[in-house]
Amino acid sequence: MPMESYFEAAAAALQKIRTGQTDNLRKAAGIIADAIAGGNSLFAFGASHSFMIAEEMVYRTGGLMLVNPIYPHGMNLSVRPVTATSRFERIPGFGRELLLSSPASAGDLLIIASTSGRNPVVVDMARAARERQMKVIGVTSVEYSSAVSSRDSSGLKLVDLCDVVLDNAAPAGDAAVEVAGCPQRIGPLSSLTGIALVNALTVEVVELCLARGIEPPVFMSANLDGGDEYNARLLEQYRDRIHYL
Repeated sequence: MPMESYFEAAAAALQKIRTGQTDNLRKAAGIIADAIAGGNSLFAFGASHSFMIAEEMVYRTGGLMLVNPIYPHGMNLSVRPVTATSRFERIPGFGRELLLSSPASAGDLLIIASTSGRNPVVVDMARAARERQMKVIGVTSVEYSSAVSSRDSSGLKLVDLCDVVLDNAAPAGDAAVEVAGCPQRIGPLSSLTGIALVNALTVEVVELCLARGIEPPVFMSANLDGGDEYNARLLEQYRDRIHYL
């Protein structure tokens, strides 16, 4: 059945990132732990559906409190018509302006999610971050990115501008399942695998923080007894690096 094909494709992709991205996850976690220990801020961005990867890291039970979202103005799915998101992410210079409008500065870290990595908004933002002497971690599909040309005038893609690339193992086009009679593959993988990558990354960061004697700035569920008090204490402790409050 087609739905079984999707589960099989999803399980295979998760296994691929589990075995193939261990070194990159550890490297990325080390960079994030350095930023936390050094008093720097963390930022996350993604255009359109890729913003779900950034959202997964923000204000999330078991997630890092220090991840600040850079909202993709005009490119999230609340825009009408929603097709405008595809036009806005191709506007040259827009990604740079989004970064420059944020509190991000030298020494901070930026996580950018884009499965194709080809559009100017992510290329501009990654380039601007590097110019600001920020570290850049990309969540993208190496296969997809290799199969398409850049839409940025520089010819660069997100994979060319990252200190670490986390490959989400999505195929070119993202969708993974062929169904007889449908000319387009269905069942995208990038949201599933991208969210798995950033959650695995967070787990690794927490372990590194503990090894350095740093209390990890993570959220407890507000629906657990004591959760509100626990969160309030850490939010106050790290207030200078939390820009979404």
